Amino acid sequence: MKIMVNGEKHEVEATSLAAILVELGHGGAKVATAVNEDFVPATLRETTEIKDGDRVEIVAPRQGG
Repeated sequence: MKIMVNGEKHEVEATSLAAILVELGHGGAKVATAVNEDFVPATLRETTEIKDGDRVEIVAPRQGG
């Protein structure tokens, strides 16, 4: 299915948010996620189904000083 990830088109096989994170190489990373502008806590990623055309945001925390 085709989805938007951080404003870029992606074609993915997975249908849950957790599986999409793994598919896109973010499986072990600490990130924040949103689907169609709604924040999705890490505890709900396994059960959050992604549909064709959804917009997913993946944000990694920044460090610095």
